[in-house]
Amino acid sequence: MATERYNPRDAEPRWQAKWNEENVFLTKNDDPREKYYVLEMFPYPSGRIHMGHVRNYTLGDVVARYKRARGFNVLHPIGWDAFGLPAENAARDNKVNPRDWTYANIATMKGQLKTMGLSWDWSREFATCDPSYYKHQQKMFLDFWKAGLAERRPAKVNWDPVDMTVLANEQVIDGKGWRSGAPVEQRDLTQWFFRITDFSEDLLAGLDTLDQWPEKVRLMQKNWIGRSEGLQVRFALDGKTAPEGFSEVEVYTTRPDTLFGASFVAISADHPLAKKLAEGNEALTDFIDECHHHGTSLAALETAEKKGVDTGVRVKHPFDPDWELPLYVANFVLMDYGTGAVFGCPAHDQRDLDFANKYGLKVTPVVLPKGEDAATFSIGEEAYTDDGVMINSRFLDGMTPDAAFDEVARRLEAADLDGRPQAVRKVQFRLRDWLISRQRCWGAPIPVIYCETCGAVPVPVEQLPVELPHDLSFEKPGNPLDHHPTWKHVACPECGGNARRETDTMDTFVDSSWYFARFTAPWENDPTDPAAANAWLPVDQYIGGIEHAILHLLYSRFFTRAMQVSGHLDLKEPFKGLFTQGMVVHETYSRGEGARREWVTPAEIRIEEVDGKRRAVHLESGEEIAIGSIEKMSKSKKNVVDPDDIIASYGADTARFFVLSDSPPDRDVIWSEAGVEGAHRFIQRVWRLVAEAAPALKAVESRPGTEGDALAVSQVAHKTLKAVQTDYDKLAFNKAVARIYEFVNALAAPLTLAASGKASPELASALREAVEILVRIVAPMTPHLSEECWREIGGEGLVATSAWPVYEERLVAENEITLPVQINGKKRADLTIARDADQSAVEEAVLALEAVQAVLGGQHPKKIIVVPQRIVNVVV
Repeated sequence: MATERYNPRDAEPRWQAKWNEENVFLTKNDDPREKYYVLEMFPYPSGRIHMGHVRNYTLGDVVARYKRARGFNVLHPIGWDAFGLPAENAARDNKVNPRDWTYANIATMKGQLKTMGLSWDWSREFATCDPSYYKHQQKMFLDFWKAGLAERRPAKVNWDPVDMTVLANEQVIDGKGWRSGAPVEQRDLTQWFFRITDFSEDLLAGLDTLDQWPEKVRLMQKNWIGRSEGLQVRFALDGKTAPEGFSEVEVYTTRPDTLFGASFVAISADHPLAKKLAEGNEALTDFIDECHHHGTSLAALETAEKKGVDTGVRVKHPFDPDWELPLYVANFVLMDYGTGAVFGCPAHDQRDLDFANKYGLKVTPVVLPKGEDAATFSIGEEAYTDDGVMINSRFLDGMTPDAAFDEVARRLEAADLDGRPQAVRKVQFRLRDWLISRQRCWGAPIPVIYCETCGAVPVPVEQLPVELPHDLSFEKPGNPLDHHPTWKHVACPECGGNARRETDTMDTFVDSSWYFARFTAPWENDPTDPAAANAWLPVDQYIGGIEHAILHLLYSRFFTRAMQVSGHLDLKEPFKGLFTQGMVVHETYSRGEGARREWVTPAEIRIEEVDGKRRAVHLESGEEIAIGSIEKMSKSKKNVVDPDDIIASYGADTARFFVLSDSPPDRDVIWSEAGVEGAHRFIQRVWRLVAEAAPALKAVESRPGTEGDALAVSQVAHKTLKAVQTDYDKLAFNKAVARIYEFVNALAAPLTLAASGKASPELASALREAVEILVRIVAPMTPHLSEECWREIGGEGLVATSAWPVYEERLVAENEITLPVQINGKKRADLTIARDADQSAVEEAVLALEAVQAVLGGQHPKKIIVVPQRIVNVVV
């Protein structure tokens, strides 16, 4: 019998309304069931959702729906990471209020996301720009300050003199502000910091407990924290060349074993010795000024040309007072790492080698690679950084670098330099304290008031939130809060005198470093309900992009610890399980070459097959368009697909099913029209098979078959159920999709038979159960289709509230096993045979194998040894 095509434009909004009407996804904190907290990294309200959103939120939704079916009390909330620079830029460029721009975008994106049928608890929704949210963030800032975890101190920052604001390292491009194009200056400004370094060791150790995180993410965080064990060595200065008041320079090194390969010492442009030497030295002053016009990040320093100025000061080698090294001020040495001074061993550090080659300094290898001859080994353009044996190192020769490290440390710790040891062992971390001050207006205000009499004073808790003014002006450069006529002028809470507010706002990473805790009880008058936070956290499954592997996740881990110290919850790690999904990528299309190249959107072309080759044709002009590489969807190259168009054309379930089916979820998914059409055809096929058989299945009892075709249907249904359940547990959704395709193929013929009225009662009952299993296991991926199919077969209630089916062991047990067959102890073949076959049957089957017959040559074996259900050995 013919049936109408499945119509997602009718079905999807209807079922979404039904779920909403019955509050299906509303979560209660007092539900006694075991909890499960699944969370996707919340979106920035940029204006419209993209296919990356579709994939990310579909992954989380499948987990949430699956865990609900498995009987968990699932928390699956949603909110908006709503502060930030894009809104401020839009406000400046379009002369709108950033608040209006942000909330308009939230409304648009919320409408788009709701069409996807995502099972979020919208009752817990908030935006980080809501005063009701950042009020609590300000309260925690004050608590952190009281606990010694927040402090105000001078810091070197990237300053844009045109935009009059501090820039993040990533916003400095080739030494210029990313927006203004003005040369950046390094300035010393007094800024607010969170003391994340207080937890360096704990953050590092905690990574070992995160066994449900990708190893690559843990490694990235480990490297970012950057624990190193080294030696802090005091190098004496030659008194004849050193300025008055300076007798030594301290150097932190992780490679004291290479001291005999040293050819220079370099200090930061901000080192006190450098500043002293610059007095009256115009060349050095100019060089230091040049250093201050580059980014402060390690990446910027690594990629910049290595430059330095020989100060004329000479440094004595720790093991030989007659051996003097030149002292340089260098642009690659940071004052805030170690001591702001390094010794250079060019043979075994690429940066040092580049510097030595530029300035004609000596290169002496002191670590000999295995298999090399010390008499002939030399360094070319590439430093040797691996292990080996010490050479050219006097008393260290012949040692391993590790042994040499200990020997150097032992001797220098015992050496006396002006009444103190010449060196001490020291542990350093690459991790720096978190600078949270931003000279921006669209962020959470830092709740501090400055009084000339009382100093920095916390805003009283009863006066929180310190709310942003509604009349922000972008007419002047710099921070609008700084030149607002009234907002910053207040009375001091302590003395009542004239005072001013802090006009810096918090780094937007602060907003996203605790939102997962707020979701556990967003109605509370305190930042958290500790009982609720402790009950729900850690997040069982956190899902988001690999680009957040370091800062967001590290800051969140710090924040949880700081919230523990200040009494807002009682745990350290916020995320138990972490999954980093791949990107959605697409072919690029263009016409023209070089500077005249024009990118073309996928919607403007059609793909044709000509002589077995694909070509792209422009829909309007008919011209051939060049097909380029597959890249991340981006507005700049126009290789984007609008989710609204896909949902309008095919429905949300098609989009959801496609992004789950094409590749493992941790890898990139290549968007293709053919793939989307394939997913849509599958959805239509499932609907047709179920809808046409539904009249025959509605009235029958659901039960597994016991023999013949009915048994076969039940076996494939229960085996698929077990396998898909395992796939869902592992987030292997593409494997689950493949199994469901196979399952539908296996059901096609018997369902067609049932639709024609020719199925036996036992087969009809088995098919009824199989369809129930199919609908339930595909429901997390295609929830609207599943509800429609469930209604069609007369299912009770909603699939969204149905329990996960339970497979029967007897139906999933494999009836056959494969045994390796050895001849005289060497494997020659495999034997597939019934699991319950007796020994004589196994022996008979083994003798019938061609490989065995070929060896026996018509003779009988001396013995056949059968180890039941494990192995067979034929002795010839």
